[in-house]
Amino acid sequence: MKKLLTFFMLLLLCCSTYASKVVIAVDAGHGGKDSGAVGKNKLYEKTVTLAIAKKLTNLLNQDPNFKGVLTRSSDNFISVFQRSEIARKNKANLLISIHADAAPDRSASGASLWVLSTKRADTELGRWLEQGEKQSQLLGGAGDALSDDHNPHLSQAVLDLQFSYSQRVGYELATQVLKEMTSSIKLHKRRPEHASLGVLRSPDIPSILVEVGFISNEGEESLLASNAHQDKIAKAIYQGVKNYVRQNPKFGEQH
Repeated sequence: MKKLLTFFMLLLLCCSTYASKVVIAVDAGHGGKDSGAVGKNKLYEKTVTLAIAKKLTNLLNQDPNFKGVLTRSSDNFISVFQRSEIARKNKANLLISIHADAAPDRSASGASLWVLSTKRADTELGRWLEQGEKQSQLLGGAGDALSDDHNPHLSQAVLDLQFSYSQRVGYELATQVLKEMTSSIKLHKRRPEHASLGVLRSPDIPSILVEVGFISNEGEESLLASNAHQDKIAKAIYQGVKNYVRQNPKFGEQH
């Protein structure tokens, strides 16, 4: 019990450092050799995602409360693992991954928001527990205490709490972004969807994936290529993030 109390005191200490800005890692899906989906008129998903990611990052960096960081700033390939690592290296409080959808049914259209499924979270929890050297990376000094204690049950309890927190924040953030999109962008799904997507897997960084529309739909492909529509999407995501942080004033203190 004494070790457990000591650990939670360390965890609270690590969480008490105030961040001057909320750091948002903005991830442009695909890139380089990985073009992603390709529209009928040869619009590449990787091109759309980078354009919107840059617009969103610019909006964040114009706001004194935020700092936007791109996981990629050009047409280059980076792995899913690297994307999470870049976010972590920049001490990101949130990760927002931008993608464009595709479907065999070319009439499918609209944006949707995705968060990590519980099933994937359980799988990732086991993976992180097996990688003891990662614990200090995830939880700072508290992680060092876990590693020294060699208590697998305590490790599991803490990482489980971390995952639960990240999932909750991700879902609430996705809900806010969807609310902002409703007035200016057609939606495919009106509630956040759960999926086993690798870019959402970090237990220490709440993450959402935004499917900005269906590139396989010729009409929507044309919209996604338009600067004005890209601006609408970036502004809706930014406003959703801003609303979430405004409603949760203590958010960002954990880094």
